[in-house]
Amino acid sequence: MKIYPAIDILGGKVVRLTRGDYSTAKQYPLDPLQAAQMMCGSGAKYLHVVDLDGARRGDTCNCEIIEKITSSTPLKVEVGGGIRNMATVEKYLSAGADRVILGTAAVKNFPFAEEANALFPGRIAVGVDTKDGKVAVQGWEQVEPITGEEFCKKLTGAGICDVIYTDVACDGGMAGTNLDIYRKLVLIPGLRVVASGGVSGMDELRALRDMGVDGVILGKALYEGLLDLRRVTEEFQCLQKG
Repeated sequence: MKIYPAIDILGGKVVRLTRGDYSTAKQYPLDPLQAAQMMCGSGAKYLHVVDLDGARRGDTCNCEIIEKITSSTPLKVEVGGGIRNMATVEKYLSAGADRVILGTAAVKNFPFAEEANALFPGRIAVGVDTKDGKVAVQGWEQVEPITGEEFCKKLTGAGICDVIYTDVACDGGMAGTNLDIYRKLVLIPGLRVVASGGVSGMDELRALRDMGVDGVILGKALYEGLLDLRRVTEEFQCLQKG
């Protein structure tokens, strides 16, 4: 199982949000590069980076920071946050990202996601965020009529197989994740699902591994000391191709 420690960047700083609310941003003392280097030193092979400035404004003002991480560490970095056009996809890939994550853009402009996946096979993932089972977009403020499961099936039907699935109610709460939805998602043929949001214990990680999820994103539970990254990587880390 892939282990993705997470770095959320806001104003050039490492922060964590609760349920995507910018007003809850908690800043941590390390800068993003230092955080990435420490995660690498604890055995991480992968890294999940979200440009929160980009998500809010639609620009790539933190791209230079991300490029420093990709050039200074061997981490396979995936990047999300405000990626709304092909130029931004290309910019992050050129900056050394292993893959980019499409969010609202994939829901609102599905042909864009299909085109990006065709141009950059294996390097496009889609973030599927849900509220009460329905897909949520625009910073989780707008809920679409399609369920997360249905959208995942639509993605795999179009050949987009990598999904980062978040139950918004669990995100940043350190109170557990929605194991039931992942048990359903792993049954979708062709889907490679990364669990995100609320994972906070070793037993949860074991349950996710045993049900067959492709990876897990760990955020606040690492920063607040609920999980030790070295211990997690020693038990769960598996470097895979793609």
